[in-house]
Amino acid sequence: MTAQLIDGKALSQQLRADVKTRADQLKARGIVPGLAVILVGDNQASQVYVRNKVKSCEECGFHSVLEKYDANMTEAELLARVEALNNDPSIHGILVQLPLPKHIDDHKVIEAISPKKDVDGFHVASAGALMVGEVGFKACTPYGCMKMLESIGMKDLRGKHAVVIGRSNIVGKPMAMMLLAANATVTITHSGTADLAAMTRQADIIVAAVGKLNVLTADMVKPGAVVIDVGMNRNAEGKLCGDVDFDGVKEVAGYITPVPGGVGPMTITMLMVNTLESAERA
Repeated sequence: MTAQLIDGKALSQQLRADVKTRADQLKARGIVPGLAVILVGDNQASQVYVRNKVKSCEECGFHSVLEKYDANMTEAELLARVEALNNDPSIHGILVQLPLPKHIDDHKVIEAISPKKDVDGFHVASAGALMVGEVGFKACTPYGCMKMLESIGMKDLRGKHAVVIGRSNIVGKPMAMMLLAANATVTITHSGTADLAAMTRQADIIVAAVGKLNVLTADMVKPGAVVIDVGMNRNAEGKLCGDVDFDGVKEVAGYITPVPGGVGPMTITMLMVNTLESAERA
């Protein structure tokens, strides 16, 4: 048996078409969804991510503002810019690209963003809303993973056992909360888990999100399971790959996401969805 691929690129394009339609409807009412992206320093990967986000805004018909600053920008200056954007009615979403230079406190900056404009879903208020089932912004990567599950008919996960590998605030924890909200029985595993394979072999759904090459191999997967690979790594040949041993696991799983072309495209798409929803709420 060979797993069916969940094509993140194709699903992303479908969702963006819907975003563009809804954005056009807002424009007819005089509202243009606006996203502000702040980049501090010259991290190469961050520059690529930021370019992709700005390009996505253009494709969706959004208004985008890109602010680039030198690495020596002070924390106070950055916080002042965030506050100015909080008070700008043309901006519906604010994204400060991480990582920030070491002299700036990431947490303080994220918490300075208005929860009404926290389209990354990283603010404590957003995390709290997810925890208690209130309206808020969902973290983009796990939100994209949930859309991928929905695309294969897995919207209500009642009776399903989901195992999340990783407990980060950006993916692991919010992923677990979203799966729980969809009625899955959820196990969170991490570096302190004694026997990871014993957990994953029970799972109907596995989400691997630790940034570790081959953390999930074929012998750790129940036949027919759905495997979502959030990891981004480079193998010995320098090829981009995920956390999952793709070639081995695809012979056992029922569905699997590729890397690249799986979760990656969905993350920016869900950022567009969050920005649109922010504009619709405004």
